Amino acid sequence: MTRLNDKSSPIPAKAGVGFKPEHAKAIFAEESPAAGWFEVHAENYMGAGGRPHATLTALRERFPLSVHGVGLSIGAETGLNADHVARLAQVVERYQPGLVSEHLAWSTHDTHYFNDLLPVPYTRETLDRVVAHVSQVQDALKRQILLENPSTYVRFESSTMSELDFLIEIARRSGCGLLLDVNNVFVSATNHGYSPEAYIDAFPLAHVGEVHLGGHAEDEDDMGVQLLIDTHDREVIDPVWALYARLIGKTGALPTLVEWDSELPEWPVLAAEARRASEVLERAAGQGGDVRAA
Repeated sequence: MTRLNDKSSPIPAKAGVGFKPEHAKAIFAEESPAAGWFEVHAENYMGAGGRPHATLTALRERFPLSVHGVGLSIGAETGLNADHVARLAQVVERYQPGLVSEHLAWSTHDTHYFNDLLPVPYTRETLDRVVAHVSQVQDALKRQILLENPSTYVRFESSTMSELDFLIEIARRSGCGLLLDVNNVFVSATNHGYSPEAYIDAFPLAHVGEVHLGGHAEDEDDMGVQLLIDTHDREVIDPVWALYARLIGKTGALPTLVEWDSELPEWPVLAAEARRASEVLERAAGQGGDVRAA
């Protein structure tokens, strides 16, 4: 197995894009790159070799890289899959990414894997389990990971903590950082009827190492009430951009990823989204200030 010789390149406080092989030719041809870094899903690169690794190696030689997991099932009631953790460690060792992240969710039951990131109840029992799983992953990777806030469509009656308190405790006890997905905030706030601005204002910003932006679909539940679905298949909408600007106004520039995972557009469309995020980051850099350093 080939391995890059250089150490991990820190992810710059710039706009990045989720890498898709369909865009590789256009990305490599850009004279003035729209993205300052790229993120990949770890599970797409757990094989030993082939074209995916050849392409990603070429990308990694040009840009900082972040690895985002979607299959650890870190909130599952059963233990983590040791083989999956080992394969993740191999990907991280091979590409030396600047950041590694996962979701606060579960997607496995016994030997079954679901194509969904399912929510967890916010209880002390779940907290203990997630902290243990995060610590296990960090020990295996020998580095800190970031944990992403979820998009949710239901609430558990059994929850005894708020989502924010739950995330704060995970970060405090495990030493992990947090990935703040602004679209997830907007989706969950709309679905559950609370203020996304208030959520951002109360978020433990000192722990945030990366920000995500993405698109969502509008639907309705069985009662005809609006329901937003986190789909990553379209542009970021203006209210989410406004929420992002609010966040960056508080934190200063942070590594920001534009996600677009299905119904892929041509590269110029995604590049335009990255440039819009760059404009917000550049304004923040010009204004100075960073609440995380306070």
